[in-house]
Amino acid sequence: MSVTAVVLIKARTDQINELAQQLAELEGVAEVFSVAGRYDLVAVVRAARNEDLAEIVSARMHKVPGIVDSETLIAFRVFRRAELEAAFSLGLDD
Repeated sequence: MSVTAVVLIKARTDQINELAQQLAELEGVAEVFSVAGRYDLVAVVRAARNEDLAEIVSARMHKVPGIVDSETLIAFRVFRRAELEAAFSLGLDD
């Protein structure tokens, strides 16, 4: 079982692309998205344990220059389309 976090990142405007590439290369960072809105980047982080997640976000990510501010959201549960469709089709005949 793994732990997933979504990290919302405000970056220095002149470093967004470089920061995204550096974050994407970190072990445990699955994806980095450039986004519009209050944040500049969104990173999806996956780890085996909460302690590993803390190491990735607090120790590794925040050492990368260019991050102005961040907010970390810990995922409790994942919902996938196929799983939701299967749950709602229980007991229905085709």
